[in-house]
Amino acid sequence: MSEWLVLSLAMAAACAVVLTIVVINHRRIPEDDDPSETPDVIEYMTMMIGVIYAIVLGLAIAGVWEARGAAQETVRQEAQALHEISARAEVYPQEVRARIRADVEAYASHVVHDEWKHMSETGELSDEGTALLEKVRRSVTDYRPANDFEGQAYQPLVDQVAAVDDARNARGQNAGETMPGVVWFGLIVGALVTVGLIFTLQIRRTGRELLLAGLFSVLIAFLLFLIWDFDAPYGRGMSATATPFTDLFPRLDG
Repeated sequence: MSEWLVLSLAMAAACAVVLTIVVINHRRIPEDDDPSETPDVIEYMTMMIGVIYAIVLGLAIAGVWEARGAAQETVRQEAQALHEISARAEVYPQEVRARIRADVEAYASHVVHDEWKHMSETGELSDEGTALLEKVRRSVTDYRPANDFEGQAYQPLVDQVAAVDDARNARGQNAGETMPGVVWFGLIVGALVTVGLIFTLQIRRTGRELLLAGLFSVLIAFLLFLIWDFDAPYGRGMSATATPFTDLFPRLDG
């Protein structure tokens, strides 16, 4: 099921529930009821709880957005380090250079075409990707430089392999969901409390009040969906992408 379809259904369901409760509650209100009699303390508490929940939602959205940005930067660093390995191998003999570049492209191709899907589905890196990176490491470290010129390029190449490994490990650590379960519990309970408190204000069944109640519940549902979608940096609709790999290794698009 499409994530946007899930969002649409969630917002429609939230709006329908709130409007249904409003209509049912309106039928139970006696005709002589005066909505202006809502105690000031209830209005004050409703406002304060709404403000507090808005702050919590803002912090949650900022947190998952920052995690997504960090995840995308990790992918960029990994792809850039791979590109540096391929470029700096130019000083090596043709046979060694070709082997290193072939291993680099094999690893990058696996990340883009296979590991990315595996990572989004399982939240883990693939064993094959680990093996391919180890093959790149062996291709770089097992070669003995034949002269000083090649020797000067050897250590930077080894450092770039370490940078790829470090970025890959960071990508693996961020592959799953970043929000703890207790935070989700607080967000959902807070949403129910915040939406529920609007019924303490004696909402009438007028078009304006029903519209505002529906839009408020839709907004809460949308913001929760946004947090959920950003919560898995590599696994959902607005997640980090493998674009840095395809930008630096154009042949992967084919």
